[in-house]
Amino acid sequence: MKTKYIPCGIIALALLYSGMALAQAQNVEFEKKNFPKNRDGLKIAKEQLALGVERYSRGSQQDKIMALPYLLSANGFNPNNAELNIMIGDCYLRSTEKDQAIKYLEKAVSLTSPLQYQACMLLGEAYHRSYEFDKAIKAFGECKQYLKKDKTYAAEIKRIAKRIAECEAAGALIKAPVEVFIDNLGSVVNSSFSEYGPLINADGSALYFTSSRPEQKEIVGIDPYNENIYVTYRQAGEWTAPVGLGSPINTANGNNAAAGISPSGDLLFIFLSENGGDLGYTTLNGAAWTPVKTLGNAINSPAHEASASLSPDGRTLYFVSNRDNPDGNHKIYYSNRDELGTWRPARPIGAPITSDYDERAVFMHANGKTLYFSSNGHNTMGGYDIFRSDFENGRWTTPVNMGYPINTPEDDLFFMLNASGRYAYFSSFRKGGLGMYDLYRITFIGDEKPTISVSEDNLIAYMQSPLSETLVEKKLQVDNTAVTLVKGVVKDAKTGNPISAAVEITDNDLGKIIAEFTTNSQTGSYMVALPSGKNYAFVVQAKDYLFYSENIDIRNHAEYQEIYKDILMNNAEIIGSKVVLNNVFFSSGSARFSEASKIEINRIVTMLNEHPKLRIEVSGHTDNTGSAELNYNLSRERAKMVVDYLVSTGISADRLTYVGYGFDQPVASNATAEGRMANRRTEFKVLQNQ
Repeated sequence: MKTKYIPCGIIALALLYSGMALAQAQNVEFEKKNFPKNRDGLKIAKEQLALGVERYSRGSQQDKIMALPYLLSANGFNPNNAELNIMIGDCYLRSTEKDQAIKYLEKAVSLTSPLQYQACMLLGEAYHRSYEFDKAIKAFGECKQYLKKDKTYAAEIKRIAKRIAECEAAGALIKAPVEVFIDNLGSVVNSSFSEYGPLINADGSALYFTSSRPEQKEIVGIDPYNENIYVTYRQAGEWTAPVGLGSPINTANGNNAAAGISPSGDLLFIFLSENGGDLGYTTLNGAAWTPVKTLGNAINSPAHEASASLSPDGRTLYFVSNRDNPDGNHKIYYSNRDELGTWRPARPIGAPITSDYDERAVFMHANGKTLYFSSNGHNTMGGYDIFRSDFENGRWTTPVNMGYPINTPEDDLFFMLNASGRYAYFSSFRKGGLGMYDLYRITFIGDEKPTISVSEDNLIAYMQSPLSETLVEKKLQVDNTAVTLVKGVVKDAKTGNPISAAVEITDNDLGKIIAEFTTNSQTGSYMVALPSGKNYAFVVQAKDYLFYSENIDIRNHAEYQEIYKDILMNNAEIIGSKVVLNNVFFSSGSARFSEASKIEINRIVTMLNEHPKLRIEVSGHTDNTGSAELNYNLSRERAKMVVDYLVSTGISADRLTYVGYGFDQPVASNATAEGRMANRRTEFKVLQNQ
């Protein structure tokens, strides 16, 4: 049997209530005595009923929507059958016309039948989904009278209490909407089938998602209703037509779903329909994706794993699983990667994020401390709502509901925020959509008037009722930590050709490597999101090239920014090639370098050991502050300190020369603070490599 990715809210969309007997819907009968003169109509009605029941009994959301015309036709012949009215109401609740369910479920409740409790619960849901919260609360309360005092009684009482709490939460959140614009991504991206699991790279230029549309034509023999992964690109402010990723990611024999993405967009986590549902990964090698590999036993189990998000330093993976949960609910787990790159056994994230219900669709923002996820627990408005929690002082904060209109009484899932914190993407099945689940974009705004995503008459009436408090608008605080996005292309300095290179990012304050990745082998492009408040060493290395060093100091930067930096790499064989050691630091007026500088200087050691014929000159440079003699002596002493350290590591002194140039070789104007900073530098130059 094939295992589906089971996107939250599309999970087993059979009736939601455990005692419901509608699985035997084929037992629905028409009373012939009521229609003795219309035998042809009875025959047609039975045929329509059989078709509707057959489609309905398949259980999926799409099948129930497709069953509606047949069931409605049969209902026109006999509108007084409770079970048939319940089926129709249930089908409408799985569609975008949920308010149409009310009249059929009201009818079902009014008819004496063994299914009055199920009808009553569905009626409460219909009121709830139609924003008639007071009616929903009343209906759920009245359901208790239909309960039997059996072993399920306590569980159903708990279910009713939760439904009432959801209605109360929905009413409160709707009275204080957050200031956002919500836009459907439109018919270019969305279809009449479901789209969900949006994954964006850090700058929002590429969007990957999962869809059940029957359009994956490049794979012969593919099941037309399998889930597959698509990509669309944002060009000139518009999304391009989605394209299936094809082989080796989309396969003919299983469901393939996008589960997570790295900020650079060159690492995808994939849901694999095997072993109960596992997580795998693929990397972008040039223009092609590599074959999908499993994440291994530290992450995967015989249970169901789905949805993964990597921390910005690449050392922690957050994912969801229903392992060790006899109730089948999913919880958020995390695994840390050790110094050898091995994932350690996963652990549950625990309270206060874990609820008594289901958590799904986890996402760690590029700031490294804010976790977003969906849950049908906590103070949800109904179904799955999107929540956030921040890691502060060594613990997670109490999850906060992201508010209305981001969340609704429907399922709202797969929230993913771009690096700037300005836009987010998510999946929802709400009124006004193009089919089933659609992809939406959230724009977080300031003083602009908030846009209400649902404008039903009964919602407006509710908000204007005497029971409603004054509408209060509030700004949603999405992100407390700014992010700097660094991107560009690594090229050969002489030819301009792109280079596949290794990038290493170090926290200079901690002296610890926090991220390592490789540029695209075909384009040389790279992209990395760095949380603010840190001083970073940004180093690029490639075979046969001198390494490139950059210092990115964003300790005092409080806003989102993008730095575009093309990196020109010098071939190690070219005499006269220079490298500025941007991560070698000296105190003002001192020739003693900081402890953090050793990381950079050790790269020179590695380079010299890899190129035994290489001879270099280490030089010191200053700005023009102070006398020429003072600056010459200081720059010379600094260069000598670097050479002395290199010799102490075993590098032969005859391969090294040091010199101080003072302020004789400026690379920028000394008229500005920025220029003077650039002129204060240590560098090395290739003298010989043969």
